[in-house]
Amino acid sequence: MAKRDYYEVLGVNRDASDEEIKKAYRKLAMKWHPDRNPENPKAEEHFKEAKEAYEVLSDAQRRSAYDQFGHAGVDQQPGAGGAQGFGGFGDIFSDIFGEIFGGGGGRGGRSKVYRGADLRYNLEITLEQAAHGFETKIRIPSAVQCETCGGSGARAGSQPQTCPTCQGAGQVRVSQGPFSIAQTCPRCHGAGSVNPHPCGSCSGSGRVKLQKTLSVKIPAGVDEGDRVRLSGEGEPGVNGGPPGDLYVQVHIKPHSMFQRDHDDLHCEMPISFATAALGGEVELPTLDGTARIKVTPETQSGKTFRLRGKGIRGVRSHEPGDLYCHVVIETPVSLTDRQKELLREFDLISQKDAARHNPRSKSWMEKVREFFEG
Repeated sequence: MAKRDYYEVLGVNRDASDEEIKKAYRKLAMKWHPDRNPENPKAEEHFKEAKEAYEVLSDAQRRSAYDQFGHAGVDQQPGAGGAQGFGGFGDIFSDIFGEIFGGGGGRGGRSKVYRGADLRYNLEITLEQAAHGFETKIRIPSAVQCETCGGSGARAGSQPQTCPTCQGAGQVRVSQGPFSIAQTCPRCHGAGSVNPHPCGSCSGSGRVKLQKTLSVKIPAGVDEGDRVRLSGEGEPGVNGGPPGDLYVQVHIKPHSMFQRDHDDLHCEMPISFATAALGGEVELPTLDGTARIKVTPETQSGKTFRLRGKGIRGVRSHEPGDLYCHVVIETPVSLTDRQKELLREFDLISQKDAARHNPRSKSWMEKVREFFEG
């Protein structure tokens, strides 16, 4: 069954603002959340559809890809994994969750559930690695359940106690004139419980920090700023909430020869004065080996040669880009007396028929003369 248009799913126009998209998603999420519709078997399907649409349209990069290529533009995006249960809500998760189950943060006085924070890891790679793709390992700081206290945060022989300030609700109500506003409990910070005797290993947090190693597969064709998402590898959630995601952001090192422009590559190709005048062949490297370019006689500096298909095939491209070689005629240096003599003789001969041998130079000198005379 074909997917519905994401804008149609959320009921917004294609030029909708980020705030309008978020508002529409919150409304649908509250309407179709499975816990609010236990007797409606289609509620979960509608809920996941709305969530998927929001995840794409709330991300500027993925929204742009979707606007250009439709579902195909985001289904193949790096790290753009599908829905993972009901995780991956971002900051909107706790807002909706709290509204569904009331400001107290859960049924039966449970502590409020929070999704873990997303993390970002900057990965610097070479142009060759970006073009061909590769797999690497990264080490990141992480937090795991404390083995000493089993995640309770309490010292051995003691247990967390209901917060006396909020009575386990995680929130307190503050009266401001005729209004009553719910705020996060300042003592337990929304947990609903406190540890009078905190665990010495984790200082009462229930988690300890460590370094973990992850394997990351960088797809061929990634470009500067692209991200690869590792679902569930971010910060762990609070009170049973889902973990956040880890985004590996790609940065490409400057290359000694090539400059990248999306799928195309550009390079300067220095050639000798003699080769430019008489023609010849020039060998140059590409990302896939070597190539030979036939330089036509009387080639001028600035001429561009195009090698089709010798660029990079982007992640969402069907064909590789091209390689553009820009000619730079190199002026010889460290000349011998004999070379200087030959060049002076050559120049003298050329000046006798400048209109034929140096038409651009003669035309330029005429324009200079006209400028000063007129």
